[in-house]
Amino acid sequence: MTGLPTTGPMTSGGSTKSGGSSTSAPASGGSTPGGTTTNAAEKAGYSSPLPSPRPHLGHALASEWTKMTSVRSTMWTLSLLVATVVGIGLLLIANTNNEDYDRIPFTTPAIFGLLIGQLSVMVLGVLTMTSEHGTGLIRTTFTAAPERHRVLTAKYIVFSLTAFLVTAASVFVVTLAATIVHSGAGAGAGRHGSSEWTGALLGSLYVTLLGVLALALGALLRHAAGAIATMIGVVTLPPVIGAVLNIWEAGKSAGETLLQYNAPVALMQLFGLTGNDGGLNAVPGDTAQMTLVLLVTGTAVAASYVVVGRRDI
Repeated sequence: MTGLPTTGPMTSGGSTKSGGSSTSAPASGGSTPGGTTTNAAEKAGYSSPLPSPRPHLGHALASEWTKMTSVRSTMWTLSLLVATVVGIGLLLIANTNNEDYDRIPFTTPAIFGLLIGQLSVMVLGVLTMTSEHGTGLIRTTFTAAPERHRVLTAKYIVFSLTAFLVTAASVFVVTLAATIVHSGAGAGAGRHGSSEWTGALLGSLYVTLLGVLALALGALLRHAAGAIATMIGVVTLPPVIGAVLNIWEAGKSAGETLLQYNAPVALMQLFGLTGNDGGLNAVPGDTAQMTLVLLVTGTAVAASYVVVGRRDI
């Protein structure tokens, strides 16, 4: 058809010919008609419309708190802890007389439930770390927060506060119930001081430290069943091994040491149920028991920081 302009082939450099005239297309990075460059935004730098603060420990704490409260295992283990301590404690309160508390503190009913409930704290400590390894979420966690020590610190803080508050609250409910039911004028329960409440708080702290030790083992082993089995052995085996060694004269010294320094004896002592005039000879003081658990737990926590920071996911 005549009278229509013909379009020629595309030439190198981005120019086309139309009707004998050529028009050049602007190359990448060239000038636009307005006189600005196409990469001006890149030179000026990108600014996000959303706030982007520098990551800090508070963000890690919020993340770990969300993880802990959004899984069913946390609610189950903590509910089992409360039900065990409070349930057994109230049952013992109902089956004791006022005169019984002339020889024992009001915190005694709580210790029997706590000796069993401490297993829930240790299981929760293990799952706080190993559940992420089991599901693979730990890869996402360390990708979003490459500072692994900050993540581990947040786990320790969130778990420790949660475990201590729930444990102490359960013990407080039982102790308060025993005080109300078996005290008062003419009750014959004897005199009870504030040292009983101090011992209960120390006992709650002791159980919390066992949970922190379980969390550290979970970080080291990365396997829930192995870490839980190890913690059960740490708590239950020393009294058994001590009793066995105490049979032979050669192992009597080591056996007596294991019978004095173990988790059940330490808890009963902190709650005021043992003393140097009890069944054990020369029972160590509260300071010695707390120092031992602090040293063991601190060593495991330090090892977890080293291992988690060095190894692959």
